[in-house]
Amino acid sequence: MPLTPAQREPTREYLSYVEREEQFGRLQNQAKIRKPMLVFGPEGVGKSRLLRAFVESQPLALYVAQMRSPREFLLGLLHALHAADPEIGVPDNGGTLTSSSLKGIAHRALETQPFLMVLDHLDAPSRVVTGMIKDLHYYGRTPVIFASRSPHMEDIGALRPLCANKAERLEVKNWPPQIALEFARREAERIQLGASNLEAILPALVEWSDGNPGAIHQMLKMAHLPQYRTGDQIKAHVLYLDYRMGRR
Repeated sequence: MPLTPAQREPTREYLSYVEREEQFGRLQNQAKIRKPMLVFGPEGVGKSRLLRAFVESQPLALYVAQMRSPREFLLGLLHALHAADPEIGVPDNGGTLTSSSLKGIAHRALETQPFLMVLDHLDAPSRVVTGMIKDLHYYGRTPVIFASRSPHMEDIGALRPLCANKAERLEVKNWPPQIALEFARREAERIQLGASNLEAILPALVEWSDGNPGAIHQMLKMAHLPQYRTGDQIKAHVLYLDYRMGRR
C-alpha cells in the first residue's frame, strides 16, 4: 500500500542526526541512474524509515509494504500508482480480475511515467511474486529498490540477480554508542517517559541493544509498564531480561 499521511512524517532531521545522509544519497543516486538497489540490515535497524524518507523525496516512487501473495503485491502496487498519478485507475479490491490481468494493468501504467518501485519487508518471497517483480522491472524498465534483513539467497529469493553488483547493495547498520544514546534520549522525551534513574539506565539500554534503534524503542515502551517500575524508578535489569525472553 502507498504511504499514508501519518507515515509521511518529516524524516530529514532524523536522517541527519543519525548519520543516514550517506545512505540516503546513495538511494537518490540509484534513482537518478535508474538502477536497482538492495537495502539490508537487521530487524529494527531503520530500513523502513530510510526508505520512507527516500519515497518522500521521489514523487514517482511507488512504495509497497506487503507482498504476502501475488495479488496483495499487485494491488499494493496499483494503489501506489494511483497515489502517484490519480489518473491511473485502481480496480476495487481487484474485483474478479485475475493476477495476470492485474499485472497487465500495472505493466501498462508503469510505462506512462519513469516510476520506480520501492518494496519493503521482503522476506523469502515466493517464486511467483519474484517473477512478477522481475517482469515489471525488465519489461517495464522500472528500477526496483527493496529491503531485506540480509543479502542471502534465502531472504531475497530469485531477486538476488537484480543486485549482483556490490555497488547495488546498501547495508544499514546499528548505530555507534553516541548516536544510539542521543536517539534513546529523544525517544524517551517523545514518548514522555519519566523516571528518576532514566539518565543512568539509558547507556545500559544502548549497550544491551547493540545500538539497534528498534530494540531501544521497544525497551523504552516497556519501561512505561507498571511491572518494570518501583516508585519513580525503572527496574532496568528485569525489563532487559523480559525483552530478551520475548515478553514484550
